Amino acid sequence: MVKGLYTAWTGMVNEQHRMDIMTNNLANVTTVGYKKEGTTSQSFDDVLAVKVKDESVGLSNVQRIGVNNPGVKIGENYTDYSQGSFRVTGNTYDLALSGDGFFAIEFTNKAGETSTKYTRAGQFTLNREGYLVTQDGDYLLDTANRRIQLDTLQDASISKNGTITQNGRTVARIQVADFEDYDYLEKYGETYYQPIEGASITTADATVNSGYLEMANVQTVSEMVNLITITRAYETNQKMIQTIDNTLEIAVNQLGKLQ
Repeated sequence: MVKGLYTAWTGMVNEQHRMDIMTNNLANVTTVGYKKEGTTSQSFDDVLAVKVKDESVGLSNVQRIGVNNPGVKIGENYTDYSQGSFRVTGNTYDLALSGDGFFAIEFTNKAGETSTKYTRAGQFTLNREGYLVTQDGDYLLDTANRRIQLDTLQDASISKNGTITQNGRTVARIQVADFEDYDYLEKYGETYYQPIEGASITTADATVNSGYLEMANVQTVSEMVNLITITRAYETNQKMIQTIDNTLEIAVNQLGKLQ
């Protein structure tokens, strides 16, 4: 077998994976609270190449011919949790966190199972019963892990520490949680995160900004540049395979032809 074919193929697979991640970032450039993802690449372990049963060195001898690297493999994906830009909306229930932290959300899946998810997307509204909910109808939780219910007939104000008041009375305080190590957070959908085993919740130092939304931290120009780089790398590996294929075709159809 020709080693170069497999080396180029691993490069194409890796670039395809990078392309999938970058295009997803671009697709969510206007998604509130979205955090962009990135990829890493790893090389396969180097292998020792030797000649065995080769007449040039003797059929009973083994000759070392060097170390080969069989190509690249897909590494780990990661999430960039850096702060996104703020967009002014003037809506009291549009909330943006300044600093590290997440809103706590009561999420119910299709099977009716309830769990707590965490998000930076603060585009909340009041439903008919007066509960603060996300765009998908999931409930925003207070510091006691309870749903937040307001009087729909009264105006509300939300302070920097997440305290909600109506008619001069404190109604609830929005829960803002943080984690010691974001490596123990698992992405769920586009803007939700869920803790995995080993996660440790801490007190967040983020402030709540009413009337603002945190936009995606995706830089469109940077992502487009990366996409061009990925496309060119993919095409380079593709041309390598085509070149090797042409070489094999000549070897089979011309050099190996009996005169």
